Amino acid sequence: MVTVNPYIGSREIAVEIRHLFDSPMDVQADEQWRYVARKKNQRWLWYAIDAATGCILSFVFGRRKEDVCEQLIANLRVFNIRTYYTDDWPSYAAFIPANQHVIGKKYTQKIENKNLLLRTRIKRLTRKTICFSKSELLHDGVIGLFINRHCFQLN
Repeated sequence: MVTVNPYIGSREIAVEIRHLFDSPMDVQADEQWRYVARKKNQRWLWYAIDAATGCILSFVFGRRKEDVCEQLIANLRVFNIRTYYTDDWPSYAAFIPANQHVIGKKYTQKIENKNLLLRTRIKRLTRKTICFSKSELLHDGVIGLFINRHCFQLN
């Protein structure tokens, strides 16, 4: 089952990030995993950020399969994306046009830093811990709420 950000089309979020739709942007995409209930049940968080601001543009939960990557790239089509920066995972190459795709860890430093931030602030994503989710619904909900609050909190 693939879960998408339920707030991707809300009016409040659209007002906050309207400028992102108009100007061309560079996007960094990555994925990270944690298990739910047992180690064999891996749950991957796929997400993309604006390379300039670090704002998370979209995120999807699921397995490390092409259909989940395809959903993430489909969510990003509403933005005016000039370049996608990713690691060398083959799923990205299947859905991103070659002329817009740059592969390499050299260009994904900001999203790797975001991975560290998520692992530091959300104990469920921390490695070598006894804290883990027992259901996919709670796992996705906790991480999704953190991302929405961290990136889109209105002051």
